[in-house]
Amino acid sequence: MNILHIDSSILGQNSVSRLLSQALVDAIRARRPGAEVVQRDVSSENIPHLSGEILGAAFTPEAEWNDTQRSERARTDALIEEFLAADVVVIGAPMYNFSIPSQLKAWIDRVAAAGRTFKYTETGPEGLAGGKKVFVASSRGGVYSSEQGRLMDFQEDYLKAVMGFLGITDVEFIRAEAVNMGEDKRETAIWAAKDAIGKLAF
Repeated sequence: MNILHIDSSILGQNSVSRLLSQALVDAIRARRPGAEVVQRDVSSENIPHLSGEILGAAFTPEAEWNDTQRSERARTDALIEEFLAADVVVIGAPMYNFSIPSQLKAWIDRVAAAGRTFKYTETGPEGLAGGKKVFVASSRGGVYSSEQGRLMDFQEDYLKAVMGFLGITDVEFIRAEAVNMGEDKRETAIWAAKDAIGKLAF
């Protein structure tokens, strides 16, 4: 089994999503001892957001690419290849301002590539990266699983939609909410999420 472990929180050791994503990876490896893990910390790797210059390589003969276009194409190819090679993807995804960190969005913009992880057909887009299991370690400072809160959830719904667009329908969320609403609620949320991880089937 190949595991791709993505972390995106900017909080380092204070991050709940990092704590939970590592717990997920540890749980999988405990049951699948031969599993290999590739880890990407997109908050520290500084994957550049797509720009006109980077995208311009797709419309320019390779012989005319500049240094940035060459290096960024190589980076994109590497990210896509390890994503496609993964059997399981574990994503640590905190909610920032009702959505995901921009660093995680930059990674998604690289791996969501026409002709590689999806294609357009006469009947609409078709995902090419199916057959994977995705676990998302989701952390939220407040409570967004309530009826009112869901109106502001552009984090989990987005991740489920984009994975579905790439052909991945098996997406499971492990959620810790209210982690900024007092130490007791934080600890309770972490305990509940870890308990849920212990009950997962891998």
